[in-house]
Amino acid sequence: MLTLILVGVVSGVITAVSPCVLPVLPAILSSSIQDGASSRRRPIIVVAGLVTSFAFFTLLGGIILSSLGLPDDLLRWTGIVLLAVVGIGLMIPKLGELLQRPFERVRPLQMDRQGNGFVMGLALGLVFVPCAGPILASITVLAATNGVSWGLVALTLAFSVGIAIPLLVFGLAGQAIFARIKAVRERLQLIRTISGGVLLATALVIATNVAEPLQRIVPGFLAQIQAGIEDNDAVRDELDTLSGREPMDTTVTGDAIGFDACEEDAAILQNCGPARDIVGIEAWLNTDGEALSIEDITADGNVVLVDFWTYSCINCQRTFPYLTAWDDKYRDDGLTIIGVHSPEFAFEKVVDNVEDAASRYGIEYPIAIDNDFATWREWDQRFWPAHYLIDQTGTVRQVHYGEGAYEETERLIQELLDTAPQMVEENPQAHTADRTRETYLGYRRGRNDNAEPDFPRDEPHDFADTAPADEGVVSLGGTWTVTEEYIEAGDDAALEIAFHAASVNLVMAGEGTVTVSLADEGSTTTVEVDGTSDLYPLWEGEARTDTLRLEFSPGVQAYAFTFG
Repeated sequence: MLTLILVGVVSGVITAVSPCVLPVLPAILSSSIQDGASSRRRPIIVVAGLVTSFAFFTLLGGIILSSLGLPDDLLRWTGIVLLAVVGIGLMIPKLGELLQRPFERVRPLQMDRQGNGFVMGLALGLVFVPCAGPILASITVLAATNGVSWGLVALTLAFSVGIAIPLLVFGLAGQAIFARIKAVRERLQLIRTISGGVLLATALVIATNVAEPLQRIVPGFLAQIQAGIEDNDAVRDELDTLSGREPMDTTVTGDAIGFDACEEDAAILQNCGPARDIVGIEAWLNTDGEALSIEDITADGNVVLVDFWTYSCINCQRTFPYLTAWDDKYRDDGLTIIGVHSPEFAFEKVVDNVEDAASRYGIEYPIAIDNDFATWREWDQRFWPAHYLIDQTGTVRQVHYGEGAYEETERLIQELLDTAPQMVEENPQAHTADRTRETYLGYRRGRNDNAEPDFPRDEPHDFADTAPADEGVVSLGGTWTVTEEYIEAGDDAALEIAFHAASVNLVMAGEGTVTVSLADEGSTTTVEVDGTSDLYPLWEGEARTDTLRLEFSPGVQAYAFTFG
């Protein structure tokens, strides 16, 4: 258990320095200077309130709401409203005095003129949605399914302590810096008014989810560190012991091996045993209410990808562009994606919230609402995201936990679909074996073979605008920032790619425009990127070999090409 507690602390630290903390960080920094240098304990009080409410309601929030028959998203909206109220009270002192009167006899809850830091922290804890790794997933799922144990309490406190450490550093550092600025010391009421505006803005940002694109930008090294610490055999065994789950599913039954053993090599088709059932589903989305069965889908000769997710999980959100692209590209060829939505937090149990998120992310494949974690337990799930690729016989052929393995998964999807004889017989024109394969643009999977081989990663760089050397190879021109998963356009950004296909699509995010032209045609078209991370069609026509040139406005992010 000691190992798990230490890992919980480290996991909390990593969470608090990742972009997941962005929505609450401005409020923590602004709250640190509301009293100038006169209250050096204020950052400690704010962070204490945050981790107290986060820990308490993560463990008991769902139980309390369920037992009282209250709405599942009540806590989240309570936090948002409380932040807005405290913010307005700071901006308008007279109104703040009226708001604090009901709490005058309860000192810890007084929202006085200075704005009580503990109340602010409590509100922030209610709306704080950190990135989900195995540790946090175990906390939330065990609290919802197994009840509260001393081991779970210890792990939750360890994770909360880890979160508190960086947040305290941010708050104390901000206070120390601003305390040295004379204008801050002399204009405290103005500072309180500005802080109130920041709190009000924070409430609006969280309520409208506008910070999600920034939260999804997690540096690759942080994701690797988190995976290395949380997702290893020792930690898995500890979490399995805490949950009462059999450690590491490495059993062999006939020719089949367990899910965990299969996950160790996600690049090849394996026999991972028969698919489990989808059970205990509260509602189905994108199916006109019809319940789906893996047995029925595979009996019709289709391949199934079961994806476990939850909509506020930043890690899950970064997989959506790939999942929606595969659904768009392979649905007619016999792929059915089923998204099993098992909620991380109570407010994610609200079906309308899931529907809104699905619309926001362009998810059109079937979604099973697994609010009671029945399917989660049936599949011995650990954390989000995770997917299981199932062939036409109902056998699981690939297991992958977490983000990544996109190229490997798509290659296996193609392999399974190509083994289905009816795919070619029913619609020979849909067969795309001769098309240019999926081309990823981030440096982890990208093929910039004819670009400068030693270009800097994760920082802007000016590329020479050269012709593509080979089919499916991208040539960059102008200023680009090449990250692990995508490339982001700067000034005069352009790219060229040679291809053979009847249609070209590009997964993009950000906002701006992309001008599209073909070498063999003189006309151009413009694609609007509206801020939604999605698959954008660029060109469609008769199958041909050509070179596509794209010119980007700054800020547009490009992830991967798909060819049909």
